[in-house]
Amino acid sequence: MITDHPSPSLATIDDLAKHYAKARTLVAARVHELEAEIASLQRRRIGGIKVAAAEAEDISARLRAAIEAAPELFEHPKTLTLHGVTLGFRKGAGKAVWDDDAKVCALIRKHFPPAQAEVLILTEERPSADALKQLDARELARVGVRLEGTGEFVIVKSADSAVDKLVAKLLKEGATVAAAEGGQ
Repeated sequence: MITDHPSPSLATIDDLAKHYAKARTLVAARVHELEAEIASLQRRRIGGIKVAAAEAEDISARLRAAIEAAPELFEHPKTLTLHGVTLGFRKGAGKAVWDDDAKVCALIRKHFPPAQAEVLILTEERPSADALKQLDARELARVGVRLEGTGEFVIVKSADSAVDKLVAKLLKEGATVAAAEGGQ
């Protein structure tokens, strides 16, 4: 490689490496300080967050019970959004379940052409739940599969799921900090 600048000496490289190491140490120290401040703030605030979360869970349980006790209020429409909270009833997506993989695979092969059976059966001779979802209830019954969880169920969901995720994260981190402090 031809350059107009002279090659740096090993002493120059050593000096730059020393400065780089000091700069990285400073970055690490500042990150450590930030993490310590965050942990301290979290320890001060986590108790109040836990109390508020417990209160919210208690009110949520009471709200669910009230909705379950008054299904006639949610016939049309099935859900309402009140104060940023979606509540009411929602139909479950359902889950295809079966007892015996080999039996369901044999019945699929019996009742469907080979090309479709290949899609409905996984390579390891297990029925494909995703592919079976495409069949109607009569076809599922023919191959020994039943649907579960398709009835209506109560829904109480905050419209602001970002806050819920943050609260869950803080509670988890707070429990980890508390466990670590308890073990010391």
